[in-house]
Amino acid sequence: MSAFTVGVCQLGVVPDKQANINKARRMIGEAAGYGSRLIVLPEMFNCPYQSELFPQYAETYPVGPTIAMLAECAAKHKVVLVGGSIPEQDENGNVYNTSFIFDESGELIGRHRKIHLFDVTIKGGTVFQESRTLAAGSSITVVKTSLGTIGVAICYDVRFPELARAMALSGAQILIFPAAFGPVTGPAHWELLMRSRAVDNQVYVVAAAPALNAATEYKAYGHSLIIDPWSRVVAGVADEETVLTGKIDFRTINKVREELPVLKQRRVDLY
Repeated sequence: MSAFTVGVCQLGVVPDKQANINKARRMIGEAAGYGSRLIVLPEMFNCPYQSELFPQYAETYPVGPTIAMLAECAAKHKVVLVGGSIPEQDENGNVYNTSFIFDESGELIGRHRKIHLFDVTIKGGTVFQESRTLAAGSSITVVKTSLGTIGVAICYDVRFPELARAMALSGAQILIFPAAFGPVTGPAHWELLMRSRAVDNQVYVVAAAPALNAATEYKAYGHSLIIDPWSRVVAGVADEETVLTGKIDFRTINKVREELPVLKQRRVDLY
């Protein structure tokens, strides 16, 4: 398959976990109805983005209503589903910011635990400490699917270009970033970073954000994007709740990589 539609569910997160799950289910169905074969949800889509809440909303694979919904929807709609991220608790009690990836039969084919935790203090702006309640992952996530090879990373991970390059060198043709940038870093860096990772690695980038909910403590920037390997914005939205769709075309990847063979000319001996 040389081309297919990708759908991004930019949903507004509320404190009611079940309401978030129900909304995600509905929006996944809407994206599938638009012909999407790959569907992506945003970071922490079942939970308000507040450190102290992550343990309360956490689920352990394979049990948990959010995880069950993701598997069910992937199988029902016959899509590859990147389940944004949710708080995941392991058998030792550690909580991670985790993206679960399901194939068209509802089988888990990948899981990314956010590597770079969002611990920042911006004077006059965002102050956030994910490490207060979250543990960090330690592995890159590259998954072979029926649609091609995808790499998945989460939000703050995008600021570390070596991670994106490692995924591209491991075969990723599409990099997917569920993320929740805020009102300070969003206008300054969101599109810049996503377009940079696309052109650096000659891949499609899918950036899935929550919609703005003005009533929540953390104000999501929104502005989900689909970007091609030439750094062109294929599709984008503002901060409203909506389903975004756009085309992934592997002929574009092949053309860009043939004309500018960046990935073939890496010189690791220089570093």
